[in-house]
Amino acid sequence: MQRLQSLDPADAPAKSAELLGDIVERRGSAGPMVSAMANSPALLQGYLDFSRAMKRVKIPRPLSEKISLALQEWIGCALCLDAHTRAALKTGLTEADVALARQGTSTDRREAALIAYAVRVLAEPASLGDEDIAELREHGWSDQIIADTVGLVSLNLLTGSFNLVAGLEPAPAEQSTKEKHNHVG
Repeated sequence: MQRLQSLDPADAPAKSAELLGDIVERRGSAGPMVSAMANSPALLQGYLDFSRAMKRVKIPRPLSEKISLALQEWIGCALCLDAHTRAALKTGLTEADVALARQGTSTDRREAALIAYAVRVLAEPASLGDEDIAELREHGWSDQIIADTVGLVSLNLLTGSFNLVAGLEPAPAEQSTKEKHNHVG
């Protein structure tokens, strides 16, 4: 059950109304997460800016979706799992790829190392040390990818946590895809 009210531009605080209006104009709707985030203009602005910035990471999109699936499995956000599953399949990943990602791994050892690192950044960042970063470099991951992954973890923590607090859940299967949650506003 939704615990935080979704706002329309007309009902939102001034800054949120402006942001929501821009989203609705560009996309036709804002989606339940963004509409609920509108209760906090600072959060909504921060999310939108961070989300746009994270679209410029150097992690290939299929791999970033695998990472997001592993993270959201750990966080427990059904809405995010639904959104990232659909996005992963659109990038060409298979159902098997999605299932492995949700288990925090991949058939590709290099990808599996980065996915496992992302989960550790989320679950136990203090446990990461020099040897962990060295191992990622041995797999060919650059410092930029290692840093981008921390950003991806942070974005997933923000969206997953918000959706859980707000009580947002996936739309029933009979609703159209357009009516379902859209992560990025």
